[in-house]
Amino acid sequence: MSELTHSRARLAGRSERRREARAAYFFLFPALAVLTLFVFGPLVFIFVVAFFDWNLFRPEQHFLGVENFVELAGDELFFTSLRNTTAYVLGVVPAQTLLALVLALAVNRNIPARGFFRAAFYIPAITSSVVTSIIFLWIYSKPGLLNYILSRFGIAGPDWIGSPRYALGAIMALNVWSTSGYFMVALLAGLQNIPASLYEAARLDGAGPWARFRHVTLPGLGPTLFFVVTLGIIGCFQVFDQIYMMSAGGPVNATTTLSYFIYNSAFRYFRFGYAAAAAVVLFAIILLVTGIQRKIVRPEAP
Repeated sequence: MSELTHSRARLAGRSERRREARAAYFFLFPALAVLTLFVFGPLVFIFVVAFFDWNLFRPEQHFLGVENFVELAGDELFFTSLRNTTAYVLGVVPAQTLLALVLALAVNRNIPARGFFRAAFYIPAITSSVVTSIIFLWIYSKPGLLNYILSRFGIAGPDWIGSPRYALGAIMALNVWSTSGYFMVALLAGLQNIPASLYEAARLDGAGPWARFRHVTLPGLGPTLFFVVTLGIIGCFQVFDQIYMMSAGGPVNATTTLSYFIYNSAFRYFRFGYAAAAAVVLFAIILLVTGIQRKIVRPEAP
């Protein structure tokens, strides 16, 4: 009798797990369908197109094998865009992470009008990139606000966007300003998740502000910093809108990034297969850099 009861219990448990699994798949299906339609499907399509001389205005598409990738390896403009993108990532990601951390530490303190400052620092993150690009295009212009301020100190400022020497740095500064508020909110959430008892224990052990920051705050922000740096790297590799609005890749390709190179190849020269090959290379670079960053910045909290 006991054995029969146990068998019935096991069968009932299996039946319950099957019902739960069916319910889980039922609720997951819409999300999986959207991911397949808008993420995985286009990704596979891009990988396929990269091996063709693809032209939307031609009924037949010619298979090229790896010729698009071979051509990329000898394309000077592609490597120029790769250098510009690398410089953009190396300049923006550390700056925006550091600024976001400083802002988060500041607004996490019990200061007057703390809520106002949190909202004020976050506003650039929710402002349209087109709007901010137009505003900064005026600020950076020869008779713009930045050069006016410099002129008050007897300094003749350049045409920031029109100069190959300063154009990329000017757009990088805009990106740091516009994204730091978003990452500030993420880091602020991470700071508030660190137990106050850890700081109290560190004080009792005689740790000063720097020691508490180094041994309590930074380790406690490990997962959040990993999130911030990862999103920053991906966002910088994909930068397009500010480049398109402010400089169109110029002057003399000084601000041509990989994303803008792909855009030009596809929609200016209608070389969709070549653009897809460049997109595949960009995808591989992002995967590689993110994997390396995962090894360097450990996401696990202590």
